[in-house]
Amino acid sequence: MYRLLFSLVITRVSAETVHRLTMAALRAIQAVPGLAALLRRVLAPRDPALAVHALGLDFPSPLGLAAGFDKDAVAYDALGAFGFGHVEIGTVTGRAQPGNPRPRLFRLVPDRAVINRMGFNNEGSEAAARRLRQRRPGTIVGVNIGKTKAVPEDEAAADYVASAERLAPHADYLVVNVSSPNTPGLRNLQAVEHLRPLLTAVREAADRASAARRVPLLVKIAPDLADDDIDAVADLALDLGLDGIIATNTTIGREALRSAPDLVKETGGLSGAPLKERSLEVLRRLHARTGGRLVLISVGGVETADDVWERVRAGATLVQAYTGMIYGGPLWAHHVNRTLTRRLHGSAFPTITTARRT
Repeated sequence: MYRLLFSLVITRVSAETVHRLTMAALRAIQAVPGLAALLRRVLAPRDPALAVHALGLDFPSPLGLAAGFDKDAVAYDALGAFGFGHVEIGTVTGRAQPGNPRPRLFRLVPDRAVINRMGFNNEGSEAAARRLRQRRPGTIVGVNIGKTKAVPEDEAAADYVASAERLAPHADYLVVNVSSPNTPGLRNLQAVEHLRPLLTAVREAADRASAARRVPLLVKIAPDLADDDIDAVADLALDLGLDGIIATNTTIGREALRSAPDLVKETGGLSGAPLKERSLEVLRRLHARTGGRLVLISVGGVETADDVWERVRAGATLVQAYTGMIYGGPLWAHHVNRTLTRRLHGSAFPTITTARRT
């Protein structure tokens, strides 16, 4: 049904308009008392075989929603009710900003991919913190923070610190995003000489803001890093005592795409199926380098239960998706979890629940 709707209707409407309408529907679900809870009873994963303990948290499924969908913490509970084991909100910046001019979101249907150059459009960390302050138990919520575009690179740490101080008390975990291609100069912060002081400052800010509870801190990296730079980030994460790494963000690469040239040439980050191979390569390299001492969250090209399990076998503690849901529809996470459950009980997969760093 969704495939027919997608091909006949959704592809005829701009991608950002569809996203805006989807968010409005999710907000409406979350606003109706008891509706999200009802959906959760029907669609959320409940099989203990899917459970993962990581970051000191009990995730009902390894599959979560990557940052970029719920930028302002307005629909995380509804999204969790549709089957995601966790929802990462953001990217949130220190100041509110409109993002880049439209159009800035493009579907590459033949490639099952998306190009975005949204530019961290969001209402700022104060607004996100205000919403998260009101949240009730239910969905595990990670908070992804990034640099405000107007902030100079040499003042980036202070901008991240402001967001961390506001959001750490309300986040189940924090992610420092230094890997989006859509904020000028942001990826420069992945260089270890810049990343070390940044992560140190954010860790200290999170500890100040949440003295009663240590908030797990992760860093999100790009797939376009050279292998030596991936190793350097892994070593830095271990040295600083970070809790984990999210790999990977979108790519600026455009190799072997089948979509129309006018779409392929659009600037921005590419996500979806074409990222699958490189994302898996980065995950395997990180796992080999860190030896299970970090929580690794794999994202990029995840479309099926087989993809989720391949990431788990390659060393991922958790798996995230975004574009897979765009092409799979609102019940996509539920179907993936159900398929995982059937295969686990049918002995096609070993159990997902393994010892993980807390």
